[in-house]
Amino acid sequence: MQAVAGAAKQNPTRQSRRILRGHVMADQARASAQRGPLHRHVEIGLAIAMIVFAAITIYGSYFAGLGWGAEGPRSGFFPFWIGALILVASIANLTRILVAGTDGRIFANWHQLTQVLLVVAPMTVYVFAVPWIGIYVASVFLIGGFMRYFGRYSWFKVVLVAILVPLGLFVTFERWFLVPLPKGPIEDLLGL
Repeated sequence: MQAVAGAAKQNPTRQSRRILRGHVMADQARASAQRGPLHRHVEIGLAIAMIVFAAITIYGSYFAGLGWGAEGPRSGFFPFWIGALILVASIANLTRILVAGTDGRIFANWHQLTQVLLVVAPMTVYVFAVPWIGIYVASVFLIGGFMRYFGRYSWFKVVLVAILVPLGLFVTFERWFLVPLPKGPIEDLLGL
């Protein structure tokens, strides 16, 4: 009886701490909503990145061959013109940004960018992990991690779906379509 009364006394304190913590987190989210990288800076960075990308494309296509051969355009012909088009458009975009004044708008707040990075970072790890551990094992971890972290699903559902989806992909691609996907050491041990 006394334990129940003690638990009832502790419960409002626990609730008030949660509410207080919620208000603090909401205040932090509101404060970060007003801060973030400026829209102008993001556009300048993207324009410069696209100029570099276009320059690399043009440089690579030069070595692949720009001209017209007996059988038609050489392999660098179309990439060169696509790179040139991207270069001209990116220079025009950068010029427009630099000439226009800054209006102080933010591109996104830091909280929003953090949410995007929470998705992009695991997917980047997944892409780099596939050659080493194979697409099936990497998919188990990616699907399981996303389900558990973002979906807050129970461990039973996480394990069930994280194993059945790559298994379904294996049957579909490897057995039915006869298209081999990248495998890792675990698949080699299992003889798949």
